[in-house]
Amino acid sequence: MSLNRNEKAAVVTDVAAQVARSQTLALAEYRGLTVEHLNALRKQARDKGVYLHVLKNTLARRAVAGTPFECAAESMVGPLIYGFSEDAVAAAKVMSDFAKGNDKLVVKAGAYAGKKLNPEGVKALASIPSKEVLLAQLAGLLMSPISRTARVLAALAEKRGAGAAEAAATEAPSAEAAAAA
Repeated sequence: MSLNRNEKAAVVTDVAAQVARSQTLALAEYRGLTVEHLNALRKQARDKGVYLHVLKNTLARRAVAGTPFECAAESMVGPLIYGFSEDAVAAAKVMSDFAKGNDKLVVKAGAYAGKKLNPEGVKALASIPSKEVLLAQLAGLLMSPISRTARVLAALAEKRGAGAAEAAATEAPSAEAAAAA
């Protein structure tokens, strides 16, 4: 069933609003996927905060016109599912991860920072760790020199403490011998 003019305008407006909030677009051909597979893909997308939608390509082209995603307009051919995400890697990660487990979903293209991505580019973007993981790695790197310094200082203090205890132990018997004499 086709959409009337008002419904098409509503779809374009909805998608354009999502495009305005998004950093990444991932396109994949879904030909041959079952309803169960599409539902599983949609659930994964919802969990990761990805706006996933099957759109008419002409409506998608209208929605991305004048945006950084316009560079991917020439790739909008055939039965495609569109994934938009505010997180820079989430859409690419959802599409690529699902495509690994299901050969019927074929990643076709994407867009990030005004540049069109080929399928390998989308997979490369998907391999980047999430923001939380990167922040944790950065915190670990920043803490590494401090913790190393603390361990060295603790070892020096322990060594000096052991040396002082040794000196006190050798002085104590000689002091006792002098007192006895």
